[in-house]
Amino acid sequence: MLMMSRIIAPTAVSRPASRGPLRRARIRKETALSEQNERAEQSAGEFTLTGPLAAAPPAGYTAPKPDDTWQLPNGFAHVYYGQRNQGITRPVLIADGFNLGRSDLDWLYAGLDQGQFPFLTQLRNRGRDVILLGFEERTASILDNAQTAMAAIMRAVAERLGSTRLMVGGFSMGGLITRYALAKMEMQRMDHQTAAYFSYDTPHRGAYIPVGLQAFSYLIPVPNDFARQMNSPAARQMLWRHYDPESGESGIAPERTQLLQELQRVGDWPRIPRLLALANGRGDGTGIAVPPGETVLKLDRVYPGTVFYAQAQGKDVTVAELKRRFPAAEKTITTSGFPELDGAPGGTLRSYGILADALKKVGAQVDLRHPEVCFVPTVSALSIRDLDQQKDLYADVDNLAPDESDVDDFLCSSETTAHTTVTEELAHWLLDRLPD
Repeated sequence: MLMMSRIIAPTAVSRPASRGPLRRARIRKETALSEQNERAEQSAGEFTLTGPLAAAPPAGYTAPKPDDTWQLPNGFAHVYYGQRNQGITRPVLIADGFNLGRSDLDWLYAGLDQGQFPFLTQLRNRGRDVILLGFEERTASILDNAQTAMAAIMRAVAERLGSTRLMVGGFSMGGLITRYALAKMEMQRMDHQTAAYFSYDTPHRGAYIPVGLQAFSYLIPVPNDFARQMNSPAARQMLWRHYDPESGESGIAPERTQLLQELQRVGDWPRIPRLLALANGRGDGTGIAVPPGETVLKLDRVYPGTVFYAQAQGKDVTVAELKRRFPAAEKTITTSGFPELDGAPGGTLRSYGILADALKKVGAQVDLRHPEVCFVPTVSALSIRDLDQQKDLYADVDNLAPDESDVDDFLCSSETTAHTTVTEELAHWLLDRLPD
């Protein structure tokens, strides 16, 4: 037995000695991978949902230097004189839209002039002076940023040479800001000298960001830009339905109720100018091919097992299965009584595409099946129907009585286009309606 113990003992001692370094190496590798995945999950929210006007300008592009700059309450403006003008003569004021942070008016100029159609160049060639209106914080309350718009309108009136009345409006949320500003000025008997108001794919009856996508912003375990954007005052006011991270419920945010009440208090719309509206969505009731209930995005490696589904009708409809590893958490997001919003007629946003791009950058494996969904339904952009009912959301606007809309004249895109895309079709229609 002593000899047997001599033979066995070295073997018993040698096993831990030989496997120890391998085991420690494996633990170090697993720990490093875990830390890498944790950092990836934490950095996943470093993006915002934005449209073409907030995209980076083309390589090598430099916006023209403004002829004048204005500092305004909670904002600022860049002024570009029209061809052969020596001052503000025939002003067109254009308000910036929804995004996180301070407006970048050089980027806005590029977005309005370097896309499918050179809108600002055409305006200036026609002798119109372009006033681009920016805000210190684009996600601030629409009611607060309307004060900036009111100040800009009054300054344009004060500095105008001659008597040509203004055209005032904005793209996306900029149209809501200027609508409220003009209506409030009329209520306060301020002479805004505006002949035409325009809104370009503005969510008059509400915008749509999938509830599951909103909820995902709060799954990210650290403060992040996406969550700040989704829970901002402007988002709460603008979105048809908002996901509340405190209650986990989706509904009309109190801030939206306040905005609608305040609009009603000032008359809902300005009454003096001619009201014009443009929609990036089609007007024949045709949306985009996003079948309700279908998987739109699946994630692996980072937030593995997270799945998003296209909005379907019904009660307790699952729109997202959210899963997090650091710290571990799971949540199923459901809706009740929603119409089929993802594929509705309207200006589109790469809502899921933007999220997929951001997650791929941090190492996620993505199965992206529908990058774009409806953002501003056509019936909202034209203020012709609400979004609550399927039949209204998918209404054939082209065959509705024009007086059903709150505006005097409107145009839908002949083809579905991305939210705020400046197309030749829509831009020419607006240029043809410039004040005399």
